Amino acid sequence: MRNKIINFRRKTWTFYRRHKRTMPWRDNTSTYAILVSEIMLQQTQVSRVLILFPRFVKQFPSFAALARAKQSAAIRAWQGLGYNRRALALHRAARIIMERFSGQLPKDRRALLSLPGIGPATASSIRAFAFNIPEVFIETNIRSVFIHEFFPRRKKVRDEELTPLIAAALDRKNPREWYWSLMDYGAHIKSLHKNPNRRSAQYARQSPFHGSLRKVRGEILKALAAAPSLSAAHLREKISAPQGHFSGALSALIREGFCDNSQGNVSLI
Repeated sequence: MRNKIINFRRKTWTFYRRHKRTMPWRDNTSTYAILVSEIMLQQTQVSRVLILFPRFVKQFPSFAALARAKQSAAIRAWQGLGYNRRALALHRAARIIMERFSGQLPKDRRALLSLPGIGPATASSIRAFAFNIPEVFIETNIRSVFIHEFFPRRKKVRDEELTPLIAAALDRKNPREWYWSLMDYGAHIKSLHKNPNRRSAQYARQSPFHGSLRKVRGEILKALAAAPSLSAAHLREKISAPQGHFSGALSALIREGFCDNSQGNVSLI
């Protein structure tokens, strides 16, 4: 296995040196840029993040700038990325970082996990990319690489089987760039072969977006992002969903702190 790991590392680095992708959060590895990119990349294709990341960091270039901004401004800047809870979490995280951590993204795992929107995998990726700490973590392209290379014919490959291989292959002197190389190689593999992630025990088909409550929520936030406020009746006209879906989605958004409904007018907070 040791020789296989050595050969795998050589193969991955060779591919990366020839085909590495250019991304703004690789050119700018400030802790702020890394946090924003990691939150954006949760459940969103790289191609979309490449378009919206530069606009977001231009409008909010630092933790301080994002923390000072109104929540509604962050949600408006987030439009096009989906999963708007992440915008809320990122804005709240920026305020916590300014108030509790003197404007510095914490390096400590427990402190990172205390921030909104950051779970164990994201905490590990932030530590690797922002601080070059040799963390072991799995994301979709990394999973694809290891399934493709080490389990070429297996189905239902468990992450618990991949983790020791990821740890064994990890470049502990340069984990940041090593993970970039894995992600680039993984994206390449998925472009040439049937997605290896489908052979993962963790794989599950995403529920259809069309007609979902998530789509209705997105439509409501998009409409509110385009106007200072709308009457409930006018907002309803803009949403292509049954009344029950609309009412349920709007109530949830108000309850979760996205928007406010006062005197018949709905607006982002």
